[in-house]
Amino acid sequence: MSEKTYNDPRLALNRIYTRTGDGGDTGLVGGQRVPKDNLRIECYGTVDELNSFVGMARFSTLDSPVLNELAAILLRVQHELFNLGSILATRPEDVHPKQPRVTGAEVDRLEREIDRANQDLETLRSFVLPGGSRVNTELHAARTVCRRAERVAVALAREEAVPEDAIRYLNRLSDALFVWSRWANFLLEIPEVLWEPNRAASAEAGGY
Repeated sequence: MSEKTYNDPRLALNRIYTRTGDGGDTGLVGGQRVPKDNLRIECYGTVDELNSFVGMARFSTLDSPVLNELAAILLRVQHELFNLGSILATRPEDVHPKQPRVTGAEVDRLEREIDRANQDLETLRSFVLPGGSRVNTELHAARTVCRRAERVAVALAREEAVPEDAIRYLNRLSDALFVWSRWANFLLEIPEVLWEPNRAASAEAGGY
């Protein structure tokens, strides 16, 4: 049996509230106390938010056997996002060699999965709107949170060291979530909702 890449969690969560954050600060993995609105906290907090949205989308895939492959992908992504949160919650000088993280392997896997799903899809001739199925809209919502997480990570990287693979992963994941939203409707045989500029109220009234 090969050696594990990362350490297993060492947790004992038998008490959820600690009162240590009542003053508006919280702890990083290395033990440092920082304000809760610190950019690093905002970064991994947004990744946590993203994980919740991916979880909702995955739950919706379980209703349809044709989405089994997508369900398995999304579950793996949830684990990867937790690994990403681990490294973002740690200052570079405190990172352990076997601490969970995302690497180029995760980025490469996303690229292969984007290409695989995209093979089934028609070339876009218009922008698409979230719609058609619940899982499509949830994946679009996850995509927008992922873009925000990437923006926060880029902002953090201007102030502190952030692993390059962390930003690359968020960039590819947002692309993947877009492709998967389209792929879900394709697999469900549901038409995409295309953007029609002249469906706006001003256009209908002859405003332009």
